[in-house]
Amino acid sequence: MRTDTDPTALRVLDLSDELAFQGARLLVGTGADVVRIEPGTGLGPAARTHWHAGKRLRPVHGAAELDELAAGADIVLESGPLARLRGLREDGCSRWPGAVHVVVTPFGLTGPRRDWVGDDLVLASAGGMTWLGGRPGGQPTPPPREQALQTAGAHAAMGALLGIVSGTPQLVDISVQEAVAATLETAALAWIHAGRFPVRSAGVYEHVAHRIFEAADGHVAGGYSGSDRMWTDLLAWMAERGEAGDLLDERWQDPAFRWAGRAHVDELVRRFAAGMPAAELAAEARRRALPWAEVVPPERLTANPQLRDREFLVTVTGEGLPDAGVVDVGFPWAALPRPVTLPALHEAVGEAPWREPARIRDRGRRSKARATDGQPAADTPADRPKSRALEGVRVLDLTWVLAGPYVTKQLGEHGADIVKIESRHRQDPTRFAPSMHLRPGSDPDDSGYFLNFNRNKRGVALNLRTEEGRRLLRDLVPHCDVIVENFSPGVLARWGMDYASLRALNPDVILVSMAGVGQTGPWRNAVTFADTLAAMSGLSSETREPGGPPQGLTFGLGDMIAANSAVLATLDLLARGHGGHVDLSQLEAMAAAMGPAALEGVLGTGAPDPRTAGFPNRSPHAVPHGVYPAAGDDRWVAVAALDEAQWRALSQVAELPYSESDLIGRRAHEDDIDAALAAWTRGQDAHKLAGFLQAEGVAAAVVATGQDLVEADEQLAARDFYPVLDHPLTGPVPHEGIVARLSATPGGLDRPAPLLGQHTHEVLRELLGLDDEQLAALTAEGVTE
Repeated sequence: MRTDTDPTALRVLDLSDELAFQGARLLVGTGADVVRIEPGTGLGPAARTHWHAGKRLRPVHGAAELDELAAGADIVLESGPLARLRGLREDGCSRWPGAVHVVVTPFGLTGPRRDWVGDDLVLASAGGMTWLGGRPGGQPTPPPREQALQTAGAHAAMGALLGIVSGTPQLVDISVQEAVAATLETAALAWIHAGRFPVRSAGVYEHVAHRIFEAADGHVAGGYSGSDRMWTDLLAWMAERGEAGDLLDERWQDPAFRWAGRAHVDELVRRFAAGMPAAELAAEARRRALPWAEVVPPERLTANPQLRDREFLVTVTGEGLPDAGVVDVGFPWAALPRPVTLPALHEAVGEAPWREPARIRDRGRRSKARATDGQPAADTPADRPKSRALEGVRVLDLTWVLAGPYVTKQLGEHGADIVKIESRHRQDPTRFAPSMHLRPGSDPDDSGYFLNFNRNKRGVALNLRTEEGRRLLRDLVPHCDVIVENFSPGVLARWGMDYASLRALNPDVILVSMAGVGQTGPWRNAVTFADTLAAMSGLSSETREPGGPPQGLTFGLGDMIAANSAVLATLDLLARGHGGHVDLSQLEAMAAAMGPAALEGVLGTGAPDPRTAGFPNRSPHAVPHGVYPAAGDDRWVAVAALDEAQWRALSQVAELPYSESDLIGRRAHEDDIDAALAAWTRGQDAHKLAGFLQAEGVAAAVVATGQDLVEADEQLAARDFYPVLDHPLTGPVPHEGIVARLSATPGGLDRPAPLLGQHTHEVLRELLGLDDEQLAALTAEGVTE
């Protein structure tokens, strides 16, 4: 870990509960000095070790001591229901104005539902995640391992570092519901652009031909979407094994015909996969550079050869743990020198409240704001507050599909100038692939998927298959602070743009590489999709119901987990004020979001966890806790009695049996209580019922569809979560909004996604000083198409 006198270490006061545990853990991963005032009692041993390793414990006695400790912090991270927050004044401002004060609440600090309560299930339902999981006709289920809360925690950490980079102490408002609603891929976008919304499908992706298949001894995730090579190489492999059937017929080479006949293709692929052991199939797929992976349980993460080779895993030592410590999942990027050893949460007896500080106003990056004539303007003073946190930062965006564009989308909405490089010769599937267009008949400049994830960017067309295109790309490097790419490992090096070469062009450049499993290691050349990364990370294995197979996820959660990690890594370097190479492995980012799963077999969970036994909607801490039918076709409401007061209120209004039981007593009769509650909810309107229960103090929410989010959610509407941008082809269209709401340097949506090459001449004139004659020559040579 960093030394006690590291001048870049931030002081973080951790007042989080489960809503933001992941945020505090991610800040530990940056080397921050994180001080917690509560020991984390009530958590099982695995959870306590995972969430609080690397922190110091400093109990406080009364508000005055808390204020004194907060006065020395750079960041205060606080979470919980609004009624339990300690850091807000009656006027809604922070009690600690000298810090970046990040507040995570279930529904945000403003709006008609600001006082509503909820846990992961309720908030995953309110934000639209729960609707996407499960079997058709069955109960909707959220992703495993409290992904709603972990997503909110990641946004909390991002909000904290945005405040630090801005150089401005301020309040940051994070709504868990909004963090979830921004992480659904097409769930709301399909309604916005096509008047429909995806439905749960037991893990069969709607817009890419990927799913989980049964292997000879387990399960694998994979498919045949992507480039033409993905199909032809898989077909050749199937033919070698005598499993190609009629797929060798010429007609199946047509992607549109293949998509229309997906059921038939999937059946033949299913037979192919069933004939091989899962590990053998996955290894051969890696050798052939095909996107397939074995579905592994999370307890196998610590034995994964790729993770071990990259020293991703961390060792936690301390009182109550084995002498050699325990091995846990690590952090999404190597901000701390690997291998990492962390002490368990411990009271630092005799130590000063804080180690050497790095005060907020000393941390703002001197970003390279540039004038429009292509010459650098004066650097932005680090101590001058900015209108937006990333004002003056320029980003060269070399990404495509989802994970990379989600990174640059977030940087752009907080003020960075995003220069997106595209070409007709490297076609982004979200712009060009018919299966990823949300509205039939839309064209590459009108793809709803592309529009949402590429707003606030300037589009430049460069054909990087030409030497001149690559030269122009290199010429842009000195004019940019950050470069984000998700090419396969080695591509940039072949262009003379590896990190060492980029530093020669721009000594302070930040390069963010987002390969599926990282730039190094025995699996470095693995081709990955969202489903294969979920399979590798252990997430998919926990999507099974009792007696059933794993289902996987039907949206790109892993892409956005990786993207949030890349944003954090970028902000960490911007806050330090120097460059660096972020070798981000999307697999590591997902493994880091598996919570205490890797520790549970060693340390135990405390109370038995019904979720790991295949009951995804139940909880070890609450009964009842589930998704219950409401009036109408496939309508559901999530309800959770999170404490005894909520149970008493719920049992009275719903006339539930065993009304005098404590949690242990209710657990013994959970099936009966669930049946009685389902009978009560079945005939009621889900929206009205959720409001009624929340008014009674009970955690509840509609299991929201994309239509519910966009059209029927008064909280999201009041907070303007779907702002409208006017696109030149689509016209006025809602977009998913900003999650981290900074009070002093708020972000914003300023421009719709670019048409292909829309800003090519503008950017090349501005940054490289090219004239009309030079631009015309580039066009004639096919360099800017």
